[in-house]
Formats: sequence, structure tokens, C-alpha cells
Amino acid sequence: MTELPDFTLRSWASPKAPLLVSMSEIAAFARVKRPVVSTWRRRYPDFPAAVSENAGRPQFDGAQVAEWLIASGLGNADATELRSELALFGIVALRARFTPWQLVETLGSLLCLRRLDGRPLVDGSDASLTDAEADRSLWSAVLRRAERIDVEDEFVLRELRSVDAAAAPLARLAEDLVEAAYDERGAYEWLLASRSRLGLDSLAADAVAPELRSLLTQLTDLRVRLERGESVTLADPHARAGDLLAALLGEAEDQERVTVLAADPDERLARITRRRLLLAGVSELDLDVRTGPDLEERLADPDLVVTQLPYRPGEDRSILAALAGVESVADLLRPGCTALVLGPADALVDELKGTEESQLRSALLRSNVVESVIALPGGVLPFRPGYRPALWTLTREPVPAAEGKVLLADISFEPLTEAVRMRLAEDVLLWRAEGFRALDGHDPRYGRSVPVADLDRAFGGPLTPPAPPASAIWSSKVTERPALIAEAEARLERATTDARTYGDQHGPYRGGVLRRVGRLPRRTTLGKLISERRVTRLPGHRVDERHITEDGHHVVLGPEEITGSRAVETRRIDRLLLATAYERVALTEPGDVVYTLAPHLGLYVDHDGFAVVAFPARILRVNPDAERRLTSRVLAALLGAARGTGRSPSAVRPARRIEDYQLPDLDPDEVARFDALLAETERRERLLRAQADALAEARRLTVAGLADGTLTLDDTRTQHAD
Repeated sequence: MTELPDFTLRSWASPKAPLLVSMSEIAAFARVKRPVVSTWRRRYPDFPAAVSENAGRPQFDGAQVAEWLIASGLGNADATELRSELALFGIVALRARFTPWQLVETLGSLLCLRRLDGRPLVDGSDASLTDAEADRSLWSAVLRRAERIDVEDEFVLRELRSVDAAAAPLARLAEDLVEAAYDERGAYEWLLASRSRLGLDSLAADAVAPELRSLLTQLTDLRVRLERGESVTLADPHARAGDLLAALLGEAEDQERVTVLAADPDERLARITRRRLLLAGVSELDLDVRTGPDLEERLADPDLVVTQLPYRPGEDRSILAALAGVESVADLLRPGCTALVLGPADALVDELKGTEESQLRSALLRSNVVESVIALPGGVLPFRPGYRPALWTLTREPVPAAEGKVLLADISFEPLTEAVRMRLAEDVLLWRAEGFRALDGHDPRYGRSVPVADLDRAFGGPLTPPAPPASAIWSSKVTERPALIAEAEARLERATTDARTYGDQHGPYRGGVLRRVGRLPRRTTLGKLISERRVTRLPGHRVDERHITEDGHHVVLGPEEITGSRAVETRRIDRLLLATAYERVALTEPGDVVYTLAPHLGLYVDHDGFAVVAFPARILRVNPDAERRLTSRVLAALLGAARGTGRSPSAVRPARRIEDYQLPDLDPDEVARFDALLAETERRERLLRAQADALAEARRLTVAGLADGTLTLDDTRTQHAD
């Protein structure tokens, strides 16, 4: 069992009563399915006993359950997560008394007060007091401390005065949060990360995805600046809840040399940001968060500005206002300082149709302050899935090699994986530090450096790379295209010759199909064929995805391979691993029919055998010694043509079991002729597929080369085609 930190869980929601949780809630914070909790109660005698019932449902002491989960090592949440989740249930239980805003503001203020005062909020209570008396006593003590410490009401006083002693349980829950997160900052960040779960979607509406926060952090290069011993002033003129500033400070190990300026028109958000930055380790003397549109620049000039332009819905969005917002950020920069501005792609990247908007964007580009323009993928603002974002990085007085140029990058078609973020950040940081010089090995992977004069001549044209970056154009994959196309053309020629030779030897395809005269063949079902032992059904096996590779000894056949959504032989499993980890796995035999009913009927004849069939796929094996013998090809063809094999879109299972599928019981001679025809069809399909695959490969490579400008067409070939 993994060794976990030693701690004791408490429920501070009431001085005497425990925090009660149901079995469904236990499953939620243990991150398991609901039936698992029932199994734990039945299997483990030391599972905490229920302490009460609610509408016939057992209720448990949440602290006891969490301690049991930690001691037993069961569930999918670690100790810190369990403690935090238990505290969240206590907070949610108070939503009948407080609005979501009150919960977040009051808890945040309590955590901030705890940091300012340097001691716990709860010192214990007199056991002789009633719950109501204990709450009044605790809250009076909290208010006295707030009035003494926050005399000018910069951080906590008004929020704590706005509620009464009914908020005393929140002080106890704040202690639980600190105990779970080890400090006030971790507790506050966890609380704000849970704002949507508390019903405060409006506070989360401007949040960006963790991947984008990580990219912005990499592009600022704050850690390197601090490691060089520099003092850095961060600024965000549109701070909202302070997400971007908090992400940057989370990467800084030394906040003592960081000054932070922020502003937001919403006073509530400004105060949340102020508390957040204080808890992040910024000194009160190095922190200024204004309510309004302007920063307090007299405190210090910003070295780094990171901001997200205020969101406006598409019908109310002003491109001119967005560009003016970028201009106001640029005005904050001194020489050598940097800004990152996240905003709408229709203003920052797309083609502009208005003259005034085009003039303003051209003026910004000509001012030699725009370092890079990056089109970002959609979905990086989770609460605004239809919003297309873009990012501008600005630098006052760039390095000489970047003078008069802008780096244009477009990653809108790629997910923001760690590799993409790392390469893009490296491109921008190298461009910022050195610029790119021809043949120096610093060509960007995701964009092009474009002269501002070219963009100015386009006047309002889109700010997207005119072509792939040089590093992509001169990659070995691209330079080898002519040779690869020649190989594909040679394969096409060979496949065409093989098909022609086969046709000359065997003649044209003739199925010899005639209209049946007389009685139709009798009908049977797959179930009857199985009961008559003409066909045997074998199960598939549950294979751990972690054991599947691309270069094992045995092919793995699952529903994806059988239905054609994944190519056969792309998933394999090692022979030794199969023998040691799966003792009873039986391999297919040549000619087995592998089938699946999920997501729909799929049939595959495994002519090679020695494959592993992954559940829910199964095997049908034809008995070669049966009196009325079938063949695998014929069985698969007839089952595939059976009626009633589909399902309606809303159905969770097929309308019929596969045992009930009806098929004609053909005479053995007719089965033999049908099997020969199917085999002939397969051979001719393989010949045609080889031609189609080679032609498709040649076409794909040619189109790719002409699209990125690395290939051209031979004039003689064009004249011959004419």
C-alpha cells in the first residue's frame, strides 16, 4: 500500500455534529462507481457504520469514511483529493444558507485573514456551549481579527461583515481546506477551481484551458527572468478573477522579486484577484489591484503584460474596440518589455473588411511592436466553445534581426499538446531573443517571419502564414516526396500488370448467376447451426489496452478491426506476455469468422489464424466434418446479408440476437460453388485495391507537394495530357 501522510480528518461544519454523506456521495469523492461502495460495505467489516438515515438511505460520517479510504488504499483519489472533496461536500451543504458568490467570497476572505494573521481561524470551542452559542462566539472572534488586521478594508473586512454567525461553519471548513492543501494558497486555488461545481459559472466563464495557460506561461519566460536575478513587474489590465496572473505566479519560485499590477471594472472580481495574489506570495507593498479600466503605473512600469481582452458575443463584438485594446496594452510597454494579448481571431487574425479597422491594425504592425500573431485552436476557452481565439505577443524595440518583421503562426488545426506548446514557445522565444537568420537552423516549426511591408500592402488581409515554415519545407519527409511518388507509380504499374495478367489467364469476371427455378432452400438460423454442431461459437477475451503494441507476435482483432474503423494488424500483443498474463486465451484458427454486434454487426474471416480476439468480439468456427458442411466465407456472407441485423439510433442493443439470424441452408454443392465465387471475388478485389492504394498514395503526395509549393509538374507531361 502506498504510504500516505498522517493526518486526522475533522468536520468543522458543526462543533458537534459530523458531516453526513450518502453512498452516492462516497462514490463521488472516492471516484468509483456507486455499486463499488456497496461491495466495500459487504466485503470489509471495518467499513464505517451508518450513523443515521435520510428517506431510508444510510448516512455516514464523512470524516470516518475518508479516513477508512486512506487507511485501506481503496478508491481512485489520493489523500489530498479526499480531504478537499470532503470539504467541498460541506461547502455545498451550505448552499441553502448562502449564495454561490457568498460562499466563494467568504471562504476566500477567511483564508486571506488566516494568512494575514498567521494563525488558525478556529482555536477550539467551549464544550458547554450550544451550537448556536459556539457559532456566535467564533464569528465574533473572526470579525474582531478582521477589523484589527484589515483596517482599510483592502482584502476581507466587507465580505466578513456582510454575513452573520451563520457563516461560522465556513471558518471550520476553511481550516479543512487548508489542512487538505497544506497552505492557504493551495486551498484558495482549489476553491476557485471548483467554482463551477459550486454553481458560480459566471466566475468561470472567462477561464482558459490548462493547456493554454501553460502555453502563456512558457511564452512569458518568467522563470528564466527571475533565475537571472531580475525583478519583474507583472500586469493584467483585464484581470477578471486573476487566472492568468495566478498561473504565472504558480511557475515562479521566488515571488519576493515580483510586483503585480492588475485592474478590473468589477469590484467583486478585483477583490478576489487581490486576495488571490496575496495568497500567491506577493507582498502587500508589491501589489496593486484597481477597480476600473486602468492600472496604477506609478507603482512600477510593467515588464510583462499578460491579458485577455474582455469577451463580447459575436453580434455585439467590435473589431475596432478589440484592436484599440491591443493598442492600449502596447502603450504600457517600455523598450525590451513584452506583452501577451489573447483576443478574438476575427480582429487579430482574420481578413478585415472595414477601412478604419484595417488602418488601425496596419498602424499597429508598422509601429514595430508586434512580435508574433498566433491563430489558436478552438475549445481553449471551455465555457465559450464557439469562440475562435488568437494571441498577439508584443515587444517594444525587438532585436535587430526581427526589425520590420512579424512571426505568423497558425496552430488552429492542432490540439495544444505538450509537444506543440513546447515547439511553438521555442519558436517565439528564439524569435524574441535572436530573430531568425537564413540557414542558421532556427527556422520556426509553426509559422513564417513575414515583412511588415508585405502585410501593409495587403491592407486588411489575413495575418496567416503565407506558406509552411522553411523547416517543414526542407524536412526529409518533404524532400523525399518525388522518390516516394515514383515508388507509388511503380507499384501502380506492377499492380496494373498483375491485374491484366490475371485477367488474361482467367478471363473476365463471370459469376454464372441464374434465376432459381423451383422451391427455395429451407431456412435455418445460426442458433440451429450451433445446436447441430455445424458451427461452434467461442468467446472473445478481455485484453488490457496497456499490453497492446504495434510490433507484437499475435494480431489483436477487436470491434474496430472487424467493422473496418481500424486497419487489421495495427494492434498486436507479445507472445511471451500472452502466455504469462492470459493463461486461457485461445488463438484463432485459419478460416475462423470473427464477429461483433457493437457498435453494429461486423464480420471478418481470419484466413491466417493465430490471432487474439478481444471482447466483445467473438468467434464462429465452421465444423469441417459436418454432414452438411459450410465454409467460413459462405457463413460470413450469409450472416452479413441477414435481415434485422441493425438497430434504431436510440436502442442500446440490437433488435435480434445473432443466434436468431436467419439464413438459407444451401446444399453442399451450392456451398462449394458459392465459396469458389467468393474466393474469386476476393482475389480480384485485392488486385483492384492494390491499384487504388498506389494511385491514392501518388495523388496524396502530389497534392501535398503542390499545396505547399515544394513540387511542380513536368511541362512535357502536361502537353502529353492535352
